[in-house]
Amino acid sequence: MLFDVASGRVDPDQAVRRLQRLPFADVGLARIDHHRALRQGLPEAVYGPGKTAEDVAVVVAELLDGGTGPIVLSRADKAQVEAALAVDATGTVLGRTAVWRRAPVRGERVLVVTAGTADAPIADECAAVLWAHGIDADRLADVGVSGLHRLLADVDRVQDADAVVVVAGMEGALASVVGGLTGAPVVAVPTSVGYGASLDGVTALLGMLASCASGLTVVGIDNGFGAACAVVRQLGPRRADAR
Repeated sequence: MLFDVASGRVDPDQAVRRLQRLPFADVGLARIDHHRALRQGLPEAVYGPGKTAEDVAVVVAELLDGGTGPIVLSRADKAQVEAALAVDATGTVLGRTAVWRRAPVRGERVLVVTAGTADAPIADECAAVLWAHGIDADRLADVGVSGLHRLLADVDRVQDADAVVVVAGMEGALASVVGGLTGAPVVAVPTSVGYGASLDGVTALLGMLASCASGLTVVGIDNGFGAACAVVRQLGPRRADAR
């Protein structure tokens, strides 16, 4: 905030109002954590399910007025997005994710890989959250292990990435394969896609946790948001000299 005041992006009166809200603001339905970015490097996000459109609008308005970092509204329905955009129309809608105040663009190359087309919604969520944090993720779709030649045809893209997110359902084997092809951080996202013994993603989750490719980061089932946040944490502060 001090840098924003010094650069003229935030006027002193607005800065005082924001300081008065620290470390959190009680808006009745929620206590907005304005210090989260200082502690974690990632600001508080807004999770749509379980909230009314009016609730979402109140929380987004407080985050816009009381902070400076990117704001992410995830898994929002149409009414929630419309209510939030009525507060501030500058938001960018990416599928079921809406973003305000995108972070400065980073140079790292992040690849989001999906096993099948049914995994795309989770990959979309991941890519949208990465975008909010300044990362333009590349995508590699429909390269599951039942057609391994599809992945091998683009193995250079996997090996050139600074971080890779693997989104896969069924048995989740793609994460181990990718983890064996690159030394970059690999974040695995099990999805609930699959038949019978896939157990709504539990089989993929356990397979990823038991991977023989050491050092995989595994997030919860269908958690594209969490995968993006893991990548941002692993990459660390934005590097001006990143590729």
